[in-house]
Amino acid sequence: MSEKRSKKILQVRVIAIGALAVTLFLLTLFAGHPKTVERYYSKGLYPLICRVLHPVFNLFPFSVGDILYIVIIGLLIYALVQLTRLAFKKEFKRAGFFLLRIIICAEAAMVVFYLFWGLNYFRPAAAELLHLRDSSYTTADLKAVTAMLIDSANASRSRVTPADLSQGNSAIYQTAVLAIRKLSNDSVNFRTYSPGIKPSLLTPLLNYIGTSGYYNPFTSESQMNYQMPVFERPVVACHEMSHQMGYGTEDEANFAGFIAGIGSHDRLLHYSAYHLAVDEFMHALRYRDTTANNELKSRISTAVRNDFKAERIYWLHYQGEADILSSLFYDRFLKANNQPHGLGTYNRMVLLVMAHYKR
Repeated sequence: MSEKRSKKILQVRVIAIGALAVTLFLLTLFAGHPKTVERYYSKGLYPLICRVLHPVFNLFPFSVGDILYIVIIGLLIYALVQLTRLAFKKEFKRAGFFLLRIIICAEAAMVVFYLFWGLNYFRPAAAELLHLRDSSYTTADLKAVTAMLIDSANASRSRVTPADLSQGNSAIYQTAVLAIRKLSNDSVNFRTYSPGIKPSLLTPLLNYIGTSGYYNPFTSESQMNYQMPVFERPVVACHEMSHQMGYGTEDEANFAGFIAGIGSHDRLLHYSAYHLAVDEFMHALRYRDTTANNELKSRISTAVRNDFKAERIYWLHYQGEADILSSLFYDRFLKANNQPHGLGTYNRMVLLVMAHYKR
């Protein structure tokens, strides 16, 4: 490569890196303007993206996003090998050019992430959009609602049949999609377009990193772990499709999944939603009042208690160092994207449910 051409390539790549960096900086400035994001992005550009991406990727019975991630991981490994090889051969100039290309690709991916979905992190909180801003509650309030949720979980679990528990994933997905569509039709704040849920090709990996599902912002696909306990799957499917509505934070997606679940007439989904809520509320109550928590434990039916035990055994079987590392990574990712509580954001669903019950 001639010196002149090398300088031109270097100049182009440096300009590209600078332009992408400026673009990212400008996009992150929207974090301070949630109403602008809501008006022009969440209620403007994002629905258009959904109307295009959802029908297209729903045509594929498998997760295109999973394949995309597998390819990206392969390319990252290739890039690492190439950089190492060039460094050992002391071809530092070529290594530098190669590194600049990697930086451009990483920045471009981040720009696509924010434009395709990530700006939803900066929209007003669901508590404001859904008029559920009264998040103050006493321990007595928390105990009362927890008791109500336990009673609902007990009742809905008693109606679940062996046939419900043995149904295939396709039926579970279809039921969850219907519940999300119903919620979308009932409220403009839960509007979604051609929602869909798919089994993740990466499920064996998801087990070991303790993940029940995830949303791919590049393809707008919702994927879930298809091997976890069957009573978990329906509400997780609703949770992941709630991200397609534009709810970025995990507590909001949990809340939307819960509302979709309790509004469904499907016995397994109905129970799955209350099972999730009891789990979250019992955790919250334990932090506030261990005596009240222990008192309400005895109120949980044997069937529901056995489900919690099965759930715990399932995830403990896969728990290890990979789970710890992934939790640390995802905790930092959430904090970097307008969720200062990190993984604790999941448990903040309690605030929304409490405000919902009080209203």
